[in-house]
Formats: sequence, C-alpha cells, structure tokens
Amino acid sequence: MQSAGSFFAYPPASELIRLGDGERSRFWVTIDTEEDFDWDAAFARTGFGLGSIPALAACQDYFARAAVRPIYLVDWPVIADERAFDILGPACAADRCEIGAQLHPWVTPPHDEEVSARNSYTGNLPVALQRAKMMMLRDAIRDRYGTAPTVYRAGRYGLGPESATMLAELGFCCDTSVRSGFDYRAGHGPDYRAAPLHPWWVRTGAGAVLEMPVTTVFDGLLGRAGPALYHRIARNGSRAGAALARLGLVERIALTPEGIPVDRAIRAIDIAVEARLPVLNFSFHSPSLQPGNTPYVRTAADLDQFYRWWDKVLDHLARRGVEPTSSSEIMAMAERKAVG
Repeated sequence: MQSAGSFFAYPPASELIRLGDGERSRFWVTIDTEEDFDWDAAFARTGFGLGSIPALAACQDYFARAAVRPIYLVDWPVIADERAFDILGPACAADRCEIGAQLHPWVTPPHDEEVSARNSYTGNLPVALQRAKMMMLRDAIRDRYGTAPTVYRAGRYGLGPESATMLAELGFCCDTSVRSGFDYRAGHGPDYRAAPLHPWWVRTGAGAVLEMPVTTVFDGLLGRAGPALYHRIARNGSRAGAALARLGLVERIALTPEGIPVDRAIRAIDIAVEARLPVLNFSFHSPSLQPGNTPYVRTAADLDQFYRWWDKVLDHLARRGVEPTSSSEIMAMAERKAVG
C-alpha cells in the first residue's frame, strides 16, 4: 500500500472532484512536446532529432482557429530549441496556449543514472536525482518562457511514490501523469488500472497537487465488469485486447488521435459526458505532427487524417456542449470544490 500523499493512494469516491448541478463537462488538450526518437530502439541520451519542431506552428494555428488553448508539456530538448520558442513563446504570451513540463529522464540533466528501460520512468530513480531533474526542467522553462510551469507530466507516465511531495515543493500545482486504465508494470512502470477518471487532490506536507488524469474509458456489453476482464486477458498481449473489442465485450478507448479511430473517440466522449467527468483530458505526442516519427502518422495522408480526426472530435464536443478549458480554469474549479 502506498502512503498518503502519493498519487497511488487513490481517494474514496466521496473525495473525487465532481460536477455540480447544472455544470457541464469541459475538455483539455495536452501535448507531449518532445524530441523525435525511434520508439522501438533502446533509450539513449543522444541521437534524437528535432525535425518535427516546425510542425508545432501548424498545430498551434489549428487550435487557435478552433478557440482551443492547448498546453504544450515541453521536455528538455524542446526547451533548448530556438524554433520551438519562436513558435510557442508568442502564442503563450498572447494567451493562445500554455506551457507545462514533461520530464524525459534519459535526456534531462543531471545525467547521473544508467540509461535503461527501468530508468526511463522517473519514479524509479533515486529521490534526490528525481528532484534534481525536476528542478532543472522547471528552471529551464522559467528562464526560457519567463514564468515557471505549474503543470507537470512524467514522461512515460512514470510517477513514483515521492513525486507528489517533490512537485509541491517545486511549485507545481497540477499533475497529469496518471493514465487511468493502463498498466505499465511489464516495462518497470506504474500500474494505473484502478486510477479514477475524476480529478482529485493529493495532499502532502509540502502542499496539495491536483491530479488531472488522462482520460480513458471502457465500452462494451460487459458494462462495469468489462475493465476487470480486459485487464486479465489483455495482459497476454494487445491482440487479446483487440479480440475482446471485436467481440463487443469490452474495449478500452483513450482520448487521443493516436491509434484511436474517430468513431471510437466520439463514443468515448459520450461515455465520459454521461459519466459527468469534469474534464475530458485529450493527449498526443508532438512528433506525430510530422510524418515518419511515430507509428500513428507515417505519411502525409496520415497527417491529414490526424487533423480531420480533430475536426470531427471538436465538432462533436461542440454538439455536446463540451467547451475547452485550461489549467487555470481547472485549478479554479477544483479549488471551489475543495472549499465547498
């Protein structure tokens, strides 16, 4: 059992942040803004690319036209890239986007650990090294963009038992690393199978941090029994999970354009709205904005389909009355609920 003050000490249902009478769900677009690397290769400190950085301009223009303020969760190599700042800096200054932090430990100094699959999850590192990397990342963003980030995501969703305390000590108010419904233990990572979809406060001796989980829902004929069956069977491989979906028994649907067909995403939106989630948390990786970097966008046609996915999703959100939100609005909502 994890101790209190940990992101893994899930609160009782009565303490989750819920919508009040007459309130509607909102949505948030979170972008893992990172270097380009081979997802099938071993982790390495060098050898990555930044060729997808210019594609951030088209992405930002797209969301600005849609009146959506995405949050770019930037990591160490992106912070150092002048082109990224030239695109995101003015957009942030004009309040058309937000800048948060994403920690890829293998490319973030200090480089005091062995690079390995296990150490690609920040929460597996010695506590002092975790804190040092978080501080370096925070300070670099502050120095580059003029304000310290308040939203954090661990690369690979790699939280640890001490993450909440360290984030609170370093001035982070919101974490969005919990990927509800996923289990990363096979690769030395966390287990989020039982994580709530509603936000919740994690209270530490250094202060409180709001957890805003990435949204994943389950659909299928088995209803509430579906997720347990999914996790028992899908641990045998992705094909087993796909078989359950084909049979209509249970399907795990993440709110992302990466690997999720738009009709399934729309179904997930409806499930989340019907569950009265306060915030639908969408996410994707910035290298998908350029063909050839991720398994999800290999060609120009894939990239066109990526943006058409967003066209249909945003249109459906509007029809359901689900408006975009931002980290400050999410925090204000959560603080009102805490006071109430």
